Amino acid sequence: MSSKKVPGRPGPRLEEQLCFAVYQAGHAFTRMYRSILAELGLTYPQYLVMLVLWESDGITVKAVGERLSLDSGTLTPLLKRLEAAGLISRRRSSADERQVLLHLTAVGDALREKGACVPEAMGQAIGSALNPDGRLLADLAALRVALLAASDRT
Repeated sequence: MSSKKVPGRPGPRLEEQLCFAVYQAGHAFTRMYRSILAELGLTYPQYLVMLVLWESDGITVKAVGERLSLDSGTLTPLLKRLEAAGLISRRRSSADERQVLLHLTAVGDALREKGACVPEAMGQAIGSALNPDGRLLADLAALRVALLAASDRT
């Protein structure tokens, strides 16, 4: 296949690609979250784990991984760092030794209150793009579902 430019047939333009717009937005989100989460002493992936535990303390590592779509190779180091920071504890289930349960420590639970400011800070950073009716979140969820369905067909 030739890489020569064919006269009269311009190639796809970077600025017109949805994937590039999503990529750039992702970088901007990461940068903003890094700034906000620095006050909590958390990275973005650690914050996601804490969100899950603030909702459902005492769940299994497997359940957290499924909820966040993270494999154990990614999740285990995150959990070790959260445990070393004194935010969570990991304990084997007494009902099934194969399962590891995650629990918030008092420090991790107390961080919940401080973490409550994160969504508001992000909302202020992006203005009114997070419509009160949740349209942006719904559109992003629909996009994810459509892309997963399309990838399953290929």
